[in-house]
Amino acid sequence: MVQPDNPTGLQGLRRLARSLGAKLIVLVLIFLAVPTIVYDQFQSADREKSQILLNVVQDQGRIVAESLRPRLESFDGRSNPAQLLKPFTAGDISTRVKLLFRPRNAEGSRSFYFMAALPPTASEYLETERADLIASGVLDKLSGSCEGDSTLAVRYTNPAQENEILTSITPIISKGGCWAVITSLSAEDVLGAAIAKPYGSRPEVQLAIVIYLAMAIVVLSVFATVWRGLLRFARLARHIRGAERPSVSFTALNDVPELERVAGEFDRLVETLHGSALAIRDAAEENAHAFKTPIGVVRQALEPLKRPGAIVDKRLQRSVELIERAIERLEALVFASRRIQETTAALIDPPKHRVGLSDVVQRTVDDYRDAAGARAVRLAAEIEPKLIVQGGEELVETVIENILDNAVGFSPEGGQVSIRLARARGAAELEVGDDGPGVETVMIERIFDRYVSTRATDPRRHNAEGEKPAGVNFGIGLWLVRRNVEAMGGTVVAQNKPTGGLVMRVRLPLAA
Repeated sequence: MVQPDNPTGLQGLRRLARSLGAKLIVLVLIFLAVPTIVYDQFQSADREKSQILLNVVQDQGRIVAESLRPRLESFDGRSNPAQLLKPFTAGDISTRVKLLFRPRNAEGSRSFYFMAALPPTASEYLETERADLIASGVLDKLSGSCEGDSTLAVRYTNPAQENEILTSITPIISKGGCWAVITSLSAEDVLGAAIAKPYGSRPEVQLAIVIYLAMAIVVLSVFATVWRGLLRFARLARHIRGAERPSVSFTALNDVPELERVAGEFDRLVETLHGSALAIRDAAEENAHAFKTPIGVVRQALEPLKRPGAIVDKRLQRSVELIERAIERLEALVFASRRIQETTAALIDPPKHRVGLSDVVQRTVDDYRDAAGARAVRLAAEIEPKLIVQGGEELVETVIENILDNAVGFSPEGGQVSIRLARARGAAELEVGDDGPGVETVMIERIFDRYVSTRATDPRRHNAEGEKPAGVNFGIGLWLVRRNVEAMGGTVVAQNKPTGGLVMRVRLPLAA
């Protein structure tokens, strides 16, 4: 099978495809794009429909003008011009017809005068409308010459403050001058309204927009509600991990019915973790006591055999020494097992108390001065006061003890261990450096693994309380350091010094 060249990139793409946030962004883009595309398509279709309707009414206007042409060309001026429009009164009067006339040899748009109108209109009204048509430039289309049929689509407010759509203007030459037949439609008519109203102001379009917005709001609110619920769960989980056990539960915090079962499972998981941590701590204590009793009995039973002259046979004496070393190793194993179990419990349910880190570091450094002095190793400490972290004092002590234990143990006689504690970028940073041989590059990360050690057994090594048996090293000290630091939400790294030696940097979040 061919392996992908970039599995990390493919995993990132898969993660992005499953992301609720990515889906929400895509959904928002769709909600923004779809109405724009659909509206543009519908508006284009509406423009085509309106143009068809406009062509129909324009053709209707030309038909009216052509039917009037014979009468207008032969009009001698002796009859009433209104009689020319009388044949159209029995038909569809939604189309308005206006007759204007310009005498021969007259020029300009102001030379046109209303002669008749359908429906019939008062002369004062027509005169006002004539002035409006001149001002709007409609009659300018005929001012140069009285030839050429013009189609219009001009929105026009007549003197009665009614909306009209001027649809065509047809010039007709006669012996006496030039006639202009103007047709229009009322915007209040169905046909005129379809042409005159902007697409976005149509009731059906506005209703569709309202429905679409309601749908978008409902869908986005579903995403927002689920997202808000998950964020609240995350905040509570951080609070459970980083502070005292809160009184509120996931179930009480949840307000989404569909997440009720999830919240219940989270609450049961938290209870299970707390119970597991307590059970591990109890088991560690009980096992340690259970092992100490028989080990103590065996050690006491060996005491008479260790008296001078009690055993003459060298082979028996050698056996007693082996048994004694095995007992020491057993005690060390019991101690290591207990510390591992306690650390495991702390990872599941770490203590969440305010701990004066500055005080603990200073006290531990003072406790190690005698051990360091016995090896002619100088401790140089620079400790910023009043730094408070959140965790457990025993966790903090274990971290500092094991780091100092390593630093002193690896430093040569006459060497120096520097300890610096200060506030750095919103956290407490502890830096411990020694003058030892350092660590091979390939081992720099492995020193934090369980049962990994880079030095031989040192019979002088004891922990601060003297509990750890001499001469035994299982390589769990730095494993305990990393686990305890991570249990308190911090980080620890090791780095070789350019001048020789190793430096340990521990960062712990400061308590609020």
